[in-house]
Amino acid sequence: MSRNVKKKRIVKLEPQTVELFAEVLSKLRPPPPLTVSQWADKYRVLSAESSAEPGRWHTEKAPYQRAIMDAIGDPHVRSVVVMSAAQIGKTDAFILNPLGYYMDYAPCPVMCMQPTIDMGQTLSKDRIAPMIRDTPRLTGLVDTKSRYAGNTVMKKNFPGGHITIVGANSPSSLASRPIKVLLADEIDRYPKSAGTEGDPLDLAKKRQTTFWDYKTVMVSTPTIKGDSRIEDAYLLSTQEEWNVPCPECGAYQPFLWENVKFDPDDLDKGVSYVCRECGCIANEYRWKEQGIHGKYVAANPGAEARGFHLNTLASTFVGWKEVVQKFIEAKIALDHGNPEQMKVWVNTELGETWEERGIQLEDTELFNRREIYAAEVPDDVLYLTAGVDVQDDRFEVEVVGWGEGTESWGVRYQKIFGDMLSDQVWDDLDNFLLRTWHKADGTAYPLLATCIDSGGHHTDEVYRFAKERLNRRIFAIKGMGGAGVPFIRNPSKNNRVKAELFILGVDAGKTTIYQRLEVKTPGPNYCHFPSNPEAGYTEEYFKGLTAEKKVVRFVKGRLKEYWEIKDKEHKRNEPLDLRNYATAALAISRPVLKKTDADGTTVQPVKKARGRRQLSGGI
Repeated sequence: MSRNVKKKRIVKLEPQTVELFAEVLSKLRPPPPLTVSQWADKYRVLSAESSAEPGRWHTEKAPYQRAIMDAIGDPHVRSVVVMSAAQIGKTDAFILNPLGYYMDYAPCPVMCMQPTIDMGQTLSKDRIAPMIRDTPRLTGLVDTKSRYAGNTVMKKNFPGGHITIVGANSPSSLASRPIKVLLADEIDRYPKSAGTEGDPLDLAKKRQTTFWDYKTVMVSTPTIKGDSRIEDAYLLSTQEEWNVPCPECGAYQPFLWENVKFDPDDLDKGVSYVCRECGCIANEYRWKEQGIHGKYVAANPGAEARGFHLNTLASTFVGWKEVVQKFIEAKIALDHGNPEQMKVWVNTELGETWEERGIQLEDTELFNRREIYAAEVPDDVLYLTAGVDVQDDRFEVEVVGWGEGTESWGVRYQKIFGDMLSDQVWDDLDNFLLRTWHKADGTAYPLLATCIDSGGHHTDEVYRFAKERLNRRIFAIKGMGGAGVPFIRNPSKNNRVKAELFILGVDAGKTTIYQRLEVKTPGPNYCHFPSNPEAGYTEEYFKGLTAEKKVVRFVKGRLKEYWEIKDKEHKRNEPLDLRNYATAALAISRPVLKKTDADGTTVQPVKKARGRRQLSGGI
């Protein structure tokens, strides 16, 4: 009985053929799984022109970056939000490393979005091009030599995809480009609309609809509370905060400013941090060395988008002493009526939004801080200006003295009553503005300049009065409300009398005045008021000076500032207007507010002693 037996045929291949098949199969084999941080640790090279430590990338130098980078590369995560301070290495870690990862490991169309086209060009030339040049894994992917490669400053082609760099201010750059990955950098600096096309971030996201597995990464230092794109996105995310264990008790906790301890008079003593659990105090080194054990803790773990927050206290690139020094400088500026430096510090160091608080002052507090002047004009006054308000039956006038650092002294608040249609009351005003004011040594001071409001029922009379006395720096002004109106504009003669007329941004002026009134310590920007009865600074004056409050409201989705009467007890706001006008007179004249010796040389101001020591963080 026979049966069919199939014999196996053995084919002998030449060694060259075996090598060829092995090479082909290796190309078809999927790459080993890599996260963004692993890719960066394995391949990324930092360029000399963009890094203080050029050479191989090491994530362990800033361990708080790892989880964020890996979330960006996670195919199961659609959106990543990073709200952070300025100096935590976010451009390299969260923009450039993902770019390299998607060029090499997971090629696809990528859009890198900057606030402006110019910033996009700068990023491309100064950061992206050097990264491609110095990272061998990327160098061969982008043909920078052939003119047919289609590569430009704003577009880089590579096998399987491309990088398109756009500006949020350019609607044309956002259109008609299908993209899988959107890397949106500094989104709080984007314009509200790209031309007339609408929100640029929304326009960019519409380019991702072709891809079911799209990725959106939003990175930014925050700005104003209620008007911050990154904060809005963060609040809808997992809200993950970087936590490290206490070096003593091991309790995990975030870095909070209020737990920072320091001596503002001697920062060389060091800056330390207090554990919120056990109360131990340890220095910066001991806390930061715990970063290797750090982890993110989510406040909203069920959210779809992953969101991360970082402040500079966690940064391995900046020391705490530098952060504290910036805070002290910002606090001094804030105490002297200038909040801008503190706003920048909160945004860039804490990585938090600045809350624009409505401004409101109490009249009794200012009334109670009046002081006795030794003479009409205190010794530190350098110049006098005046503001005049025109009512139907009177003029109201304030004379203000100015010293170094725009420190001010109320000198006289005066009402001049009369028939506004008669020459007599205008003569009375003129005589008042002509008089001189005296220091204790008898030195006489005339008015440097005067601003008189023309916005009432006697506009032409004001124009004529000011025009005839322009040589005495008596200026007609007209107030204009609204945010963004500059305090002083160049004068115009576009009126019936052809008088020089200055437009006064009253809201800007009121904000400045209220900031100065909040200064608690005599010195720059502090406002003095006399208790001398003849000076006229009664309770009524201070009710008028504090009659308004600044409120912040949302109008059509945007933050708007308004000045409005505080309450029925503060109906008359003439003193506030007058201080505004007297301040405008100073701004128009622009004198040098510096003391001089008898020989005419400028006297250097004496530094005032610091106030009470502040030993911990907090504003």
